[in-house]
Amino acid sequence: MRCISNFFRRNNICRRRLLSIITVLPLFLSACGSKSFDYPFNINNSQSAFRFETSNANDVAESFASDLAVVSEDVIAGEEVSTGENSYASALLVNADSNEVLYSKNAHAKLYPASMTKVMTALVALENCDKDKILTADMNCLITEEGAQLAGLQVGDTMTLDQALHILLIYSANDVAVMIADNIGGSVDGFADMMNAKAKEIGATNTHFVNPHGLHDENHYTTAYDMYLMFNAACSYEEFTEIINMSSYTTSYKHSSGASADFSCDNTNRFINGKIYPPTNITVMGGKTGTTLAAGACLVMLSKDTKGASYISCVMKGTNIDATYGKTKAMLEIIQ
Repeated sequence: MRCISNFFRRNNICRRRLLSIITVLPLFLSACGSKSFDYPFNINNSQSAFRFETSNANDVAESFASDLAVVSEDVIAGEEVSTGENSYASALLVNADSNEVLYSKNAHAKLYPASMTKVMTALVALENCDKDKILTADMNCLITEEGAQLAGLQVGDTMTLDQALHILLIYSANDVAVMIADNIGGSVDGFADMMNAKAKEIGATNTHFVNPHGLHDENHYTTAYDMYLMFNAACSYEEFTEIINMSSYTTSYKHSSGASADFSCDNTNRFINGKIYPPTNITVMGGKTGTTLAAGACLVMLSKDTKGASYISCVMKGTNIDATYGKTKAMLEIIQ
């Protein structure tokens, strides 16, 4: 011990290094069992891409994306038919169980998501609010944009979050999206901040939201890969998957006068409402559509094969609705 002590008195640099090791060591070692350190995803922090797990026996750094598909390049399976009037800008098909990428074309291209935005709206709402919470419509819900899908809310109308989520995801009502945002985030801007924070947390770093519905804004964008991440996260909620699987929905909510307002709608997803059929070995479980002039026709979807394996597909900026559904069906045909 005297020799070691004399050595470090002669070498202050080594002593400082030893003190650093002693200081850091307790963070990585546990006296018994194991201890894990969870880091939220942060693009400005290199350590945030890993989950650190340690024990007396070994130290393990587990990748942030260890349970996710990772797309680094285009993966084209079979004949590529993306040109002409039935073209699209971006597409992705992932086995959500094995994380295998079966198809990928321009999956990281930043594009407008239109009403696919409502996947994140639902995810943030489910994470931060009880389904029985009563929501109230305000002046912000009176959307006047031409062609916007609306439930027809009036100021003072009330419904539960559960009702709102059904109308949001099945009918894609933009006024209901605003009602959810105002009641949970305090404002559209406040809710958009929550959406962006959640996007970064799950690794959707090529995404930026400015509203909860997806009506066009040049600063409101995402990618097919980020949509996969958001949709995958939303599917962890049973309520979400139950809603997107419904072909129709009927409910009654309250006007400010106390009178009942009846509402009924069909699912906007053609695979769910029976207008288009998937390959015989595939069952479509639901999804979210999105269409604006700038975004084109978009569709993110959950499907299952005969063995019960889950698949997430996404097509963005189809030149028309037929192109988007055609590309989606073509990708599903890849599944064996």
